[in-house]
Amino acid sequence: MSETAIRDDRAGGRLEAYAGDEVVGHIEYFVLESPARALVPVHTIVEPAHEGKGIAGSLARELYVMSAREGVPVAPLCPYVVKWAARHPDEAPAADPELLSAAKAWLVAHPGRF
Repeated sequence: MSETAIRDDRAGGRLEAYAGDEVVGHIEYFVLESPARALVPVHTIVEPAHEGKGIAGSLARELYVMSAREGVPVAPLCPYVVKWAARHPDEAPAADPELLSAAKAWLVAHPGRF
């Protein structure tokens, strides 16, 4: 992947990949507050014209970099991020089952969010 910048839109719940001024991919996520703070990725989307360029992997990697920088774990619900984490255990610590359960319960309680 070349010349792609990644920006966190925390208020919008999106980690976005840009090529120039164009958003070419993103991870939709929310911040779980209880029972502990965690970043919870729900969907990873790459625009069709930009698939196969490593954008989704770069977004997943940046999510884990953010979590390490902030000292907050990731509780992935997004199937892509789950698979990416399994392939990169050195960069993506295993998710706490309690946080995963809480994240799933949060989604049920907020049905229109994602």
